[in-house]
Amino acid sequence: MAVRLLKVSSLATAVSTSCGLYLYKYKYVDPSDFSIIRFGKSSATTAIISYDYITSLKEVQKGTEEYSAIKSKVHLRSAERLRDLCCANRGTFIKVGQHLGALDYLLPEEYTSTLKVLHSRAPQSSLQEIEQVIREELGKEISQLFASFEEHPQGAASLAQVHKAVLHDGRTVAVKVQHPKVQVQSSKDIMVMQLLLQAVTWLFPDFGFMWLVEEAKKNLPLELDFMNEGRNAEKMSEMLKDFTFLKVPKIHWDLSTKRILMMEFVEGGQVNDRQYMVQNGIDVNEVSRNLGKMYSEMIFVHGFVHCDPHPGNVLVRKCPKTKKPEIILLDHGLYQVLSDKFRLHYSRLWLSLISADMKGVEKYSRLLGAGDLYPLFACMLTARSWTAVNSGIDQTPVTQKEDVEIRTNAAQYLPQISTLLNKVPRQMLLLFKTNDLLRGIETTLQTRANASSFINMSRCCIRAVARHEKNNSQTRFKKMQISFSEVFALWQINLYELLLWIKGSKLADWIVRILSQICWEQ
Repeated sequence: MAVRLLKVSSLATAVSTSCGLYLYKYKYVDPSDFSIIRFGKSSATTAIISYDYITSLKEVQKGTEEYSAIKSKVHLRSAERLRDLCCANRGTFIKVGQHLGALDYLLPEEYTSTLKVLHSRAPQSSLQEIEQVIREELGKEISQLFASFEEHPQGAASLAQVHKAVLHDGRTVAVKVQHPKVQVQSSKDIMVMQLLLQAVTWLFPDFGFMWLVEEAKKNLPLELDFMNEGRNAEKMSEMLKDFTFLKVPKIHWDLSTKRILMMEFVEGGQVNDRQYMVQNGIDVNEVSRNLGKMYSEMIFVHGFVHCDPHPGNVLVRKCPKTKKPEIILLDHGLYQVLSDKFRLHYSRLWLSLISADMKGVEKYSRLLGAGDLYPLFACMLTARSWTAVNSGIDQTPVTQKEDVEIRTNAAQYLPQISTLLNKVPRQMLLLFKTNDLLRGIETTLQTRANASSFINMSRCCIRAVARHEKNNSQTRFKKMQISFSEVFALWQINLYELLLWIKGSKLADWIVRILSQICWEQ
């Protein structure tokens, strides 16, 4: 098998090199734009990675320290090769690489830490290419549309880049322009990934990540349609209009198309930039609390979830009017719509997790497709150990030792994780990614496992379950009974939150001193 892989690798490399030299010599196009070159690079990298795993681990006894050490080195080499492939092929490859880099606790740490850099290694299109896209989409030159247009982008992502510009009427806008070749290449790239992943699955039966291709095939066309992104942004803005701390930039529809999105320009620091918040007098805990509140509302109450909250898409600033912390939510291309049935089971599962109701954890995990792997499912959702889940995730503090244990187990249980990801509803997959991105932000801000996040989540879960039960109740009395139970449960949460606030405030010290003095005098 190893010899076969080596031959495939050599052939693919030869094809890539010869075609590349030919195209470079005659300077027709960038060689990386040709499907045969992209396929050659991809197949060569896949073959080399597979060969490395087979030969490096062949003579080592599984389960030993030596095996773990060698496997870690192979993971790192393979992750670096995968990262380099994504950077070389760009576009869709970087998008999928970013997705993999966000799957903390689902993939070995060597992969996630290496692929995370792809968020800052996205390609940039030249100004000439951007001008061409604008000309094709809007039928005008940049000088006709804008009083000024910054040549260097504010940010570049896998599918597009954003430029700051000023319209002739004086409005400052952010112009999101799709990379010129990504639309044409995306469907072919997905086919290449599907073919190569099928080959890897044939070589390594325990490898079960075909769901990645299925998700990319479904989601990429939506992300490449900027009109869809604009509609999502407006829906989110209306849906969470009562959250005064949330800012969604307004869309300029008259200058937007499938490949160009024109929106209000809003500045801010990245949500994981703790130093920026401290320097600008922004309360880190309030930002973390509001972020959790916002996502709990999306997931449990509305079932319409922004699924790409990496730091570049979530900015913070001090609101110019209120001077309070404000969260700016960008990039609305990737959303997950949760069915009512799924949302209800998911809400009840989290209520069970928060209250350490293990019978409920098992019941609702099974209803969500986890089967006998429900303990693993609970650990993946919470990024906590099974011991912490049993003890109550809101009662047991997160430790570095526990994080190391989880990462170690993720590597050991990769086949079971792959099986689970192929069993759960497709809606669950993007929620895993969203949960991991949010946890990464909390870890950076040092607010992870803050009790307020569980409190806000509990409120939303209670409201979601109560709404469902009222909608399915036949009598007015039953609806009143459910409403009373909902109000009572929310009142209990408010009381618990008040007690936590008193415990953490100076008022608690003052009460203790007064009581101590009274007891002493008596």
